[in-house]
Amino acid sequence: MPDIQKVSIALTGEQITVLKAAVDSGEYATTSEIVREALREWQWKRELRSEDLSRLREQWRAGKESGAAVTLDLGRTRERARRKLKEAAERSA
Repeated sequence: MPDIQKVSIALTGEQITVLKAAVDSGEYATTSEIVREALREWQWKRELRSEDLSRLREQWRAGKESGAAVTLDLGRTRERARRKLKEAAERSA
């Protein structure tokens, strides 16, 4: 069994009311159960944010290492996309 320790936290009256309502409705057995679930979810989200930040840093690094930015000619890019769409349509016809 994990080491259980008691802590004291301060909550607003509204938060206490919501906790008690969840217990009274039978959704949870105790307010502690709710807080533990909330902490597990917070930990999970924190890990996801950390992973997202690591990926973002890696992508930023890769982008910087890929070289200098170049000016994008939108007209030429659109024309190239239209040509590819037309060729794909002709192949499937």
